[in-house]
Amino acid sequence: MSSPVEYLTGVSAIRGDLLRKELNIFTFKDLLEHYPLRHVDKTKIDTIASLSTAIDYAQVAGKLIGMQMLGEKRSKRLVAHLQDNTGIIELVWFQGITWAEKLLEVGHQYVVFGKVSFFMNKPQIAHPEIETYSPQNAMGKSYLEPIYPSTEKLKARGLNGKAIGKITKDLILRLSEKDLPENLPISILEDYKLMKRFYAFQQIHLPANEKNYQQALRRLKFEEFFFAQFAIQSVKISRNQFSRGLSFEKVGDLFNQFYEKDLPFELTNAQKRVLKEIRKDTASGHQMNRLLQGDVGSGKTMVALLSMLIAADNGFQSVLMAPTEILAQQHYNTIAEQLKNLPVNVQLLTGSTKAKQRKPILEGCEEGTIQILIGTHAVIEDNVNFKNLGFAVVDEQHKFGVAQRAKLWKKSIIPPHILVMTATPIPRTLALTVYGDLDYSAIDELPPGRKPISTFHRFENSRPQVMDFIKKEIALGRQAYIIYPLIEESSKLDYENLMKGYEEVKSFFPEPKYWISMVHGKQTPEQKESNMQKFSSGDTNILVGTTVIEVGVNVPNASVMVIESTEKFGLSQLHQLRGRVGRGAEKSYCILLTSHKLSHDARERIKIMEETNDGFKIAEKDLELRGPGEMEGTRQSGALQFKLASIVDDKPMLEAARNAVSKILDEDYDLTAEENQPLKAFLQSQKGKTKWSKIS
Repeated sequence: MSSPVEYLTGVSAIRGDLLRKELNIFTFKDLLEHYPLRHVDKTKIDTIASLSTAIDYAQVAGKLIGMQMLGEKRSKRLVAHLQDNTGIIELVWFQGITWAEKLLEVGHQYVVFGKVSFFMNKPQIAHPEIETYSPQNAMGKSYLEPIYPSTEKLKARGLNGKAIGKITKDLILRLSEKDLPENLPISILEDYKLMKRFYAFQQIHLPANEKNYQQALRRLKFEEFFFAQFAIQSVKISRNQFSRGLSFEKVGDLFNQFYEKDLPFELTNAQKRVLKEIRKDTASGHQMNRLLQGDVGSGKTMVALLSMLIAADNGFQSVLMAPTEILAQQHYNTIAEQLKNLPVNVQLLTGSTKAKQRKPILEGCEEGTIQILIGTHAVIEDNVNFKNLGFAVVDEQHKFGVAQRAKLWKKSIIPPHILVMTATPIPRTLALTVYGDLDYSAIDELPPGRKPISTFHRFENSRPQVMDFIKKEIALGRQAYIIYPLIEESSKLDYENLMKGYEEVKSFFPEPKYWISMVHGKQTPEQKESNMQKFSSGDTNILVGTTVIEVGVNVPNASVMVIESTEKFGLSQLHQLRGRVGRGAEKSYCILLTSHKLSHDARERIKIMEETNDGFKIAEKDLELRGPGEMEGTRQSGALQFKLASIVDDKPMLEAARNAVSKILDEDYDLTAEENQPLKAFLQSQKGKTKWSKIS
């Protein structure tokens, strides 16, 4: 299976080079995993009268009754007419005209196959496959014919989908079960009624019938999920079993005093559940790696703070890393205020911390006198050393790269416990696939007293009424956001739209009665911070900006979020933006402004935003609409590089594969049992060949 693809008949050195460059096909195995896009059923002949726009591909048989050349030079084409006893179909060639003209003879019988289109309500097939009629093909062929993906460069070298099919068929005919040995235990094949591996590859390419094809597809999808889950769960188990971790043996005075006297609100049941999970992990003697997700305002930071107090009670330091200075500053202000009655030294370290303040902070971390350090990625710089770092929190984890997060591990001889938090809800199936090597917690309820945000959709022509509504809210002492899309920070047109929008907002809200801040990616970090700060402190009434405000602006007094050109935003982003309001005691509103021209997907996104505030429901819908490859942070993940399986359409199969893997690893982690030998042999043969992404 590792033989170079050039060893196959019909693949020259030039073609082999092209297959590598264009389709990443290096070996027999790669070719075998270049699956057909679809199969066409050539077992039946359609009548011409039965063809309709609902039919993509058709096979018809009849007599060629006429043929003529039309047009000149570039518009030259060959048009022929085929007739059966129900009607006439037009056949057209724009290329290969000379070849088609030599092949065809008026008055002869032919079987024709191709993609059906309609011109002036008459059926037509451009560049059909065409064969002389014979008694065998009068009944059609006896199998489903595969259609393979190709590229323009390959087609130019004679490697269209059909030619790739011929090479693949030659390969399949050369293979035996010895070349594709079974890699799943017999018990799994029986429990899940799966086709054997060799036959699955045979039948996915050259199925005897539709039923065989579906069984082959099911088997190979299951295999993709199974080995992805095996890689993820093995990493997790080996870390849980063999990684040394710091042990937090007690819940002490700092935690208890804060919980009993200073807790600003009663914890929700979801917060209590997550705290218990963290408590169990940190007392286990193994390093914790936990993903905590929950909507904006669900109380993740309080869970992190209580966990950091447990660390302090056990004599360990904690660090909290946030993606922006403004978010780090907010965390610091909140936590320092909440811990003011306790003997806990909390400090802030960011890129703009002055050298004079920086020196005592670095000394305090090294000497152990600072129990909690909050900051941006400045906290992972080489000159920041801790006496005994035991707990690390990464907020909005998708904003950091794996390498940045891994630096936290090296800040202590025994790696600290890691809690990564995100307010971007991740659908369960995605979490199991991308973050499956992390333990997974979700805060799925909001604290009592939080009022749901009312969301409304308005068209552009309602802008004056929307602006009047903002004026009423400002008159009540509130503030508002007006957000414009900026697809890329360098996009000239989007930037011009933002500036135009800013001028328009100024015309509705003239100074000095109203004050407006503006924030966008082309500003210096200092300008951005300063303008956000003015809005945070209430010096300005309105913040006009791009999505740079999506993470980390906490202004409880802001009650209106207007999102311009809503149709240009993804669901998760809309939900994140909406989460910037509704943070105070007052009723809050999100207004989605769009043009009248809306695609089906845009209407779907707006509809779900109006219907629910539940981030988990929104994340599931987002995954459905966009697919996993488009979701934030997943594009680079090897865990999603499936060729056949889909975590959206095949959820039950993902769960089944996950359960099958869990059972094997629980009962026979080292794969010593006789029935697990095929699995063990396959895994050993794959070492170093599979790009599993390990996410810390």
